[in-house]
Formats: sequence, C-alpha cells, structure tokens
Amino acid sequence: MSAAGVRKLVVDWLDDNYHFGEAEALIAGDDDRSFLRNGILDSLGFVKLVLFLESTCGVTIDRKDLSPANFDSLLKIVTYVTRLPGLRLPA
Repeated sequence: MSAAGVRKLVVDWLDDNYHFGEAEALIAGDDDRSFLRNGILDSLGFVKLVLFLESTCGVTIDRKDLSPANFDSLLKIVTYVTRLPGLRLPA
C-alpha cells in the first residue's frame, strides 16, 4: 500500500473537515509535527479521523493502538495505517 496515498487521504480529510485547504501549511513540511501540540487536530478530531480511516480504507484500528505513538503526527499515522492488513485506498 502506498504511503503517499495514505498521506494524501489524511491531508485531504484534514482540509475537508478542519483546515479548509491549509493542512499542508500547518504541517509546514514536517510530517512528524505533533498534531496535538500544534493544534492541527484535537481529541474529537482524532476519533473522527480513526472512524474515517476505518470506513474508507476497510481496516480495523485496534483501540489499544490509539496513542500518540501511532497517531500524533502525519508520519506516525501513515506508518501505522500502511501496516494494517487489508488496507485499500479509495479509487
């Protein structure tokens, strides 16, 4: 599964739901920039993102994996999601 495809999916979701075209600017070229510390996503946003990824990509995200180690930056999300079995990106 393409890391670039997952990255684009997450950035597009951020743009559509929270930052209206400004997600890339907020990430500022640093895919490991903390979403929480930099106000890119709040706790409710993380829940919505997880539900979106599960429904869009056909994966199940184990609730025990919902931690900053896996979800506090674009790089961490992409790394975690691309390792999930059965991952598929929408056409």
